[in-house]
Amino acid sequence: MIDLEQNLAGALRRKIQEATARVAVIGLGYVGLPLAMGFARRGFTVEGLEDNAEKVRLLSEGFDYIDGHHDELKPLVAERLHAGRDFSVLETCDAIIICVPTPLTRNREPDISYVQDVSQRIGQHIRPGTLVVLESTTYPGTTEEVVRPALEAAGRVRQAGEDYFLAFSPERVDPGNPNYNTYNTIKVVGGLTPTCGDLTALLYSHMLDRPDLVKRATSTRAAEMEKLFENIFRSVNIALVNELAILCREMGLDVWEIIELASTKPYGFMPFHPGPGIGGHCIPLDPFYLTWKAREFDHQTRFIELAGEINTRMPYHVVSLAAEALGEKGLKGARVLVLGVAYKKDVADPRESPSLRVLEILRSRGALVDYHDPLIPSFRCHSGAEMHSVDLANLEDYDCVVLATDHSSYDLAEIAARSRRLVDTRGVTRGLEDRKGITRLGAPNQDEEAR
Repeated sequence: MIDLEQNLAGALRRKIQEATARVAVIGLGYVGLPLAMGFARRGFTVEGLEDNAEKVRLLSEGFDYIDGHHDELKPLVAERLHAGRDFSVLETCDAIIICVPTPLTRNREPDISYVQDVSQRIGQHIRPGTLVVLESTTYPGTTEEVVRPALEAAGRVRQAGEDYFLAFSPERVDPGNPNYNTYNTIKVVGGLTPTCGDLTALLYSHMLDRPDLVKRATSTRAAEMEKLFENIFRSVNIALVNELAILCREMGLDVWEIIELASTKPYGFMPFHPGPGIGGHCIPLDPFYLTWKAREFDHQTRFIELAGEINTRMPYHVVSLAAEALGEKGLKGARVLVLGVAYKKDVADPRESPSLRVLEILRSRGALVDYHDPLIPSFRCHSGAEMHSVDLANLEDYDCVVLATDHSSYDLAEIAARSRRLVDTRGVTRGLEDRKGITRLGAPNQDEEAR
């Protein structure tokens, strides 16, 4: 089998180096679409597979529904980037990259059904010599224990590292980041065997801006663990600063000032900032993947779980601040406007957004709630009801405005001037202390400051 491995690996290596390898990307969302465009930009023919028929239609028309880069996408679609739903196209592909969701179940346990299903479907069409790379965030062991047997079940390939190649390379997408993107961020790759790792590193080196942006892990499990560590690191530190924000307010201190002061230290400190909670696909979910896997080793990840508990409570703290701002009027029957339902500023993504939880809690306590978001005109609540973004022309009519996501398009001075009461969960109204009716998360209320 060594000769077979060398022959297959050599053939694939030549195709990658010559950009004649056909690359398939399965899942054309925030991770998959930029990746597919990246390989097409470098001259590779790319087959994009997406279960959502509407996305396939939009992509086939050259519409970039992720970043709005229509002018860049249209010539790629015309020349070498194809979108579809038929997995039989994989029989012509040399490399297959999996970018499907890995959500949690209702019991907060890993749901890898998408990965398992796609891997089985790949196995029905894979040909010897193909490289398969999983990018979806998951627990250590998934590539080897779930993807590998699913790929080999149909019998078209027999042994990873011999007649086909398998690796894990965690996605590192940060929507809205003005400095780092799919092409200039270091890519970690971990192969099931050294040859698997070599081929994966070679493939990504041709998509990235520079070949040296590839960092090798010793195994698929190390690469899987690395991805979880990245996001757990953020989750834990966000929880720490959220807890300090609550304490600082009780002590009559401004946590934003404290962070600014601590940031003057040139070593040993990294600033994190408090907020209404955590959102997006990664940070709220990834810690649960590791805590679940840790039970297999009879290990309790208490520190990680405590951080998750603190972050989960932050929307309740925000609602408490709104109730405090309303005073005797209280929440019941009060008109409340939530500004921003995206999980972070300047992105059109409400996944796991703490703003949605703030909306739900406000409603449960009797408030009459609307929202405004310049990037998300409508969304469907967990209850199934659809909400639509309202106009800001009637800002003065609301008893309380909760700034949950600080989009750059918001005129903070105008919002502060026109709001009867404003709850700032992002600390962006510092400098507007002369305005009455502003409550900032992590800062003393104005009455206490006056005393």
